[in-house]
Amino acid sequence: MNPKQIYVTKMSGEKALFDEEKLRNSLKRSKAEDDVIDRVIEKVKTELRDSISTKEIYRMAFAQLRKNSSHSAARYKLKQSILELGPTGFPFEEYISELLKFKNYRTEVGNIVDGHCVSHEIDIIAERDNRKILLECKFHSDQRRFCDVKVPLYIHSRFMDVEQELKKKSGQKDTIFIGGLVTNTRFSSDALKYGLCMGMYLLSWDYPAGKSLKSLIDQSGLHPLTSLLTLSKFEKQQLLDKGIILCKNLIGKEKVLKEIQISEPRIEKIISEVKNLCNRLTE
Repeated sequence: MNPKQIYVTKMSGEKALFDEEKLRNSLKRSKAEDDVIDRVIEKVKTELRDSISTKEIYRMAFAQLRKNSSHSAARYKLKQSILELGPTGFPFEEYISELLKFKNYRTEVGNIVDGHCVSHEIDIIAERDNRKILLECKFHSDQRRFCDVKVPLYIHSRFMDVEQELKKKSGQKDTIFIGGLVTNTRFSSDALKYGLCMGMYLLSWDYPAGKSLKSLIDQSGLHPLTSLLTLSKFEKQQLLDKGIILCKNLIGKEKVLKEIQISEPRIEKIISEVKNLCNRLTE
């Protein structure tokens, strides 16, 4: 069957014609060589069938990419790697904090802040220049879940309570306070509409265009530890529990890998993968 006539099934259940260029662009984000991308696409096209899910296409492309370029495959699985930062959501907060530091924000994670009425735990407080952003992080381990309008409604009400109290403090006269919401999936249209109307800082996997979560990760090269293919799921969780959130955090930290009973030969492979994946930071 001609690939141009094959319909694929999206996560939402919606059908759309297979788009080879869309697949090519997603593979380009992995920084794989052009000839590798061509081989992956040709292999995927031979296995297409009508109504195939986009998830299955991703799995086929990932399997082929892994055979040809493991560090490119690690970059390609970025969305899944973020999903693997669960289940508590705390590693996601730490990860977002690191991305904001890349944008020259000073950050604090998990502070209790007095509001006018009650106290609130603020996931991240990010400061730069005269702006102070009070962020709530909504982590989802299932990419089909999203933030509906109830989430920014709730977060904005908490923000107004805290803002009222913060403005009373000395030294805050010229500070601009902003409430914010970050998620690793997406916002509903009403959630976006409300958040923008209220002047909130909004960041999701694909919003805002060119400055989204995935764009920020591409710009910074700060890949989560969960991107690594040389570590098992159990080993990743052990390292997350030790506060290792970024791949780059393992460079020069071979002792931490020994502590979780990883052998010397495997440690060499893991560090090699880290350096290949984070070459923007280690060159």
